[in-house]
Amino acid sequence: MPESWWARRRSRAAGTGKVQQGRTAAILLLAGLLLGAGPWAERAPAQWRTETAPQGTPEAAPRPPPPAAEPPRNITVVPRSLPEAKAGPGAGAAGQLSLTALLTQDGHSIEQGLVWRIYDARPGPDGKPRLIATHREASPQLRLDPGDYVVSVAFGRAHLTRKVTVSPGGAAQERFVLNAGGLRLTAVLANGEPVTDRAVAFDIFSDERDQYGQRMRVMSAVRPGVIVRLNAGIYNVVGTYGDANAVARADVTVEAGKLTEATLSHAAAKVTFKLVARPGGDAIADTQWSIATQRGETVKESVGALPTHVLAPGTYVVSARNAGEVFQRLFTVQAGETAQVEVVRR
Repeated sequence: MPESWWARRRSRAAGTGKVQQGRTAAILLLAGLLLGAGPWAERAPAQWRTETAPQGTPEAAPRPPPPAAEPPRNITVVPRSLPEAKAGPGAGAAGQLSLTALLTQDGHSIEQGLVWRIYDARPGPDGKPRLIATHREASPQLRLDPGDYVVSVAFGRAHLTRKVTVSPGGAAQERFVLNAGGLRLTAVLANGEPVTDRAVAFDIFSDERDQYGQRMRVMSAVRPGVIVRLNAGIYNVVGTYGDANAVARADVTVEAGKLTEATLSHAAAKVTFKLVARPGGDAIADTQWSIATQRGETVKESVGALPTHVLAPGTYVVSARNAGEVFQRLFTVQAGETAQVEVVRR
């Protein structure tokens, strides 16, 4: 072929090679932009741009973390504090407290019937000491954290409360002298006849009085023959025989370490009521009864055909209501009397 033909052929091949090189360079430039290797990025050595660095080549040092952002000037940052550790067996070690109770200063310790209550001396949310524990042993041995406590011991109605302090790791013994005694009550009628236990009950009042001058009630509904444990002192005893106004009163002195026995004599009469159509007739059912003094003070109210009540000696007015009508009668009873009062329906 003529030389000019070969020349044109080589010229075209060279032009094609340049086009291919240009395309390759453009592809590499685009890949570099996608991978963040632009002209503004720092170029790494050729061997670091491979996926794995060859052995013996030091790795790039890690970049330091970015500095923490400073809080705005109008915000105060309070560092979080760690919880305090619990005290060990050092200065905060628990102490031992032994408790005993005696009736009198020179008496023997009480072996049964005691109730111990331990309170934290610091007031709770309601302003009162918080109950920690209750023990019924005669002489409890307690292990308590150091601090102040309020200890209360009760022996029946006799009680004593005192503040005690527990030292770290120490041992203390506290003696509670209750200065208490016992009281046993019985009841008889005016003629000396004993009263059935279930027919009488006693209320015991202390010698102290409230702001209205009234005695403070210590116990109520005490049955005859029951021994009541009380702090030494003077008490007012009120015995009620039956369910009305047959009442006996007495002041009793309880001595420490002794059993005091008191007998109250009741002057009373047992009265049965019935409403009849004629004297000596049968009792009419569904009758409402009201017993009052001559001054109009109500003593007892009841419902029934034959109600029976125990009344103190005196004069009374009884009212019987039946079928919308009211019938009355005046009557008198004496101590020790057993009577039946008829109200005639007229």
